Amino acid sequence: MSQSASRCFAKLRITRFIGVIVLLSALTACAPPRSSHIVIGAKDFTEQVVLGELLAQEIEAAGGGPVERRFWLAGSYLCQQALVSGRIDGYVEYTGTALTAILKQPLDRDAARVDATVSRLYAQRYQVKVGPSLGFEDTFAMVVRGSDARRLGLRTISDVTRHPEIARLGVGYEFAERPDGLRGLSAAYGLHFSGDPRTMELGLLYRSLAAKQVDIVAGNSTDGAIKALDFVALADDRHYFPPYEAVPLVREDSLQRWPQIGVAMQRLAGKVSADEMRSMNLAVESQHRDVGEVVRNFRARKGL
Repeated sequence: MSQSASRCFAKLRITRFIGVIVLLSALTACAPPRSSHIVIGAKDFTEQVVLGELLAQEIEAAGGGPVERRFWLAGSYLCQQALVSGRIDGYVEYTGTALTAILKQPLDRDAARVDATVSRLYAQRYQVKVGPSLGFEDTFAMVVRGSDARRLGLRTISDVTRHPEIARLGVGYEFAERPDGLRGLSAAYGLHFSGDPRTMELGLLYRSLAAKQVDIVAGNSTDGAIKALDFVALADDRHYFPPYEAVPLVREDSLQRWPQIGVAMQRLAGKVSADEMRSMNLAVESQHRDVGEVVRNFRARKGL
């Protein structure tokens, strides 16, 4: 090989090497940033923040080190994207929401079958582990003012169809769009309201109901405000809603990196009842107590 050819070959190898370095740098830049410590997320309402804090405190108690809290994320879809991209390591979801809103599966009201489907598909599609239930279900609840319930004899969602005075509906943004939400509920019960429903942030629903800006809202069964504000959650007498067990979702690679997360999930399994969840929500929302303090007191009562 001539000296000139050797120089050309050397330049070509250098050029290729630089090209590989540039490509690797680009791929690294596109990869989601992974924290050096555990990050727990939560959606944008009180119960989610309480559950996120509960999971974070238990991980810390299990020796997982300081946990970063990324709470008040906008909703299920944003939490899902944060989980899949690695920006959070885990958060608490509800099985019915996971089934329909995230996994896009048809409605199923069999709890065992829903659990199996959700666990299988999260593992297959996202390499995410579905942890054991925390012990309670937080289903959607159609909520009216107690005064209206007593005056009109409202006990079930079916009762609303016989009272056109319950005309103005308020819902959260997700409930208005999701497959287990407003459209299916209206079809199942034959519900008709005056005008389009008022969509708003979840935290504003009960204020609007108390202020008589709406007559009925789509809330959650464990909301502390239901009891505190003398509201009534109507029974789902046609059993429209699927099961909504509260379960931790955690990335499988995060569990391998920090086995303390798995220890914390097992410790919390079955520990929270619906009444206890409602009490914690009430303490934060109505009594304005610090979330961390409320969770620490709960864990102490449970011997955690």
